Amino acid sequence: MPTHTHYVVIDLEATCCDDDSIPREETEIIEIGAVLVDAATLAPGAEFQTFVRPRRHRTLTPFCTRLTTITQAQVDAAPRFPQAIAALAEFLRGKQALFCSWGGYDRNQFRRDATAHRVKLPLGELHCNLKEGFSKQLGEARQYGTGQALRRVGLGFAGTHHRAIDDARNIARLLPYVLGKAAIPGLPAEARARGPSAS
Repeated sequence: MPTHTHYVVIDLEATCCDDDSIPREETEIIEIGAVLVDAATLAPGAEFQTFVRPRRHRTLTPFCTRLTTITQAQVDAAPRFPQAIAALAEFLRGKQALFCSWGGYDRNQFRRDATAHRVKLPLGELHCNLKEGFSKQLGEARQYGTGQALRRVGLGFAGTHHRAIDDARNIARLLPYVLGKAAIPGLPAEARARGPSAS
């Protein structure tokens, strides 16, 4: 794995529905949240947040607003995806950061939007699936949601769930446990050598 000086923990929110009005392949990012974490100390540092104005399904569904608390006014005033990605690239400029997220959804959604808008993502080819890494640390096949993982290590969720920046902050709090640098309660110390791999 190439040397990296930071982890960049990213979470996304996207257009969604509860009535099949938006097919999965047509969902679009409406918020990007990112937290830079120092690779040596695992201390969270700079943060990035932006709303994103969708192009295909421009009106948020009531379900989406209830789930995320993101309003129509916020996305209407937001930059389009290419401008949001340019801002993310500027945020990451000069950093050797490994892209991390809780599960594979965020990487896949990023790729879908990047393809639709014909823009290049500033995240490199490697991705670290922290959800898989957490289960690996526990030696379990079970997959944990962010809130479940926080409770498993004795932490509470801080902020608003399903808001990208708050989710990214909470995932960053789990990074030491995923990497085996902090003890998971009830887990034997010798099990802490396991860690996630980037792919």
